[in-house]
Amino acid sequence: MKLGFLGAGAMGGAILKGAVKSGVLTPDDIYVCDVCDSITKPFAELGCHIVKTNEELGNSSDIVIMAIKPQYAQSALKELGNSLDGKAAISIMAGLKTQTIREMTGGNFRLLRLMPNTPSLVGAGAFALDSDTDLTDEEKKFAEELFSSMGIVEWMSEKLIDTACGLSGAGPAYIYLVIEALADGGVLKGLPRATAQRLAAQTVLGAAKMVIETGEHPGVLKDQVCSPGGNTIVGIKTLEEHGVRGAFIDTVTKSTEKAQELGKSK
Repeated sequence: MKLGFLGAGAMGGAILKGAVKSGVLTPDDIYVCDVCDSITKPFAELGCHIVKTNEELGNSSDIVIMAIKPQYAQSALKELGNSLDGKAAISIMAGLKTQTIREMTGGNFRLLRLMPNTPSLVGAGAFALDSDTDLTDEEKKFAEELFSSMGIVEWMSEKLIDTACGLSGAGPAYIYLVIEALADGGVLKGLPRATAQRLAAQTVLGAAKMVIETGEHPGVLKDQVCSPGGNTIVGIKTLEEHGVRGAFIDTVTKSTEKAQELGKSK
């Protein structure tokens, strides 16, 4: 498969680098088009093909990943013209529904909508894929292989993709805030900054791995750490007093609603 990237910023670039790092694609399989030369330069040095127009990108690729910001989608997708006719595209644009993307682009092409996240760069991504896609079986198999090489893949109805956007798409930012705050607490109580940050990050990584590999409910794993009258249950009580659980639920809710709003405003 020749894979084209319409935009190669933070998220598109993370997928591109992750695909090369995992070995699913070689740089020679990849075409990149971005309005910013500073973004395309490192990919040119990596050995990817850099093209100047969106139409040229469509003509050169078997599948195009639409990785541009939703607010720029209207003009950028229109520039593809009929270059995707008979081919396939994968959209990672937040909020933009399949029908909207088709209307913006024109032409006759197959489409998969998905929501990725940036940890794909280190092989720990989370990808929500639209199970209602009209990609061919071969193309779906390629998408599964591509994104599974960089993390986990979950297929779901398109109506749930915006929720995945609010949870796993934006989620790394929430967890970076948690890691920073945990590290700050360690520093407050005397740990060196570098040590506190490494301990906090590894603790989050380990806890997540426990949930995935054991299949246990997070509440059960939490209870296993909380000894009667111990320091952990005191910490849990403190978090509950500050409404941390409700804050995270509200955060995912608001972020999901914003993703839905982005789609409706186009």
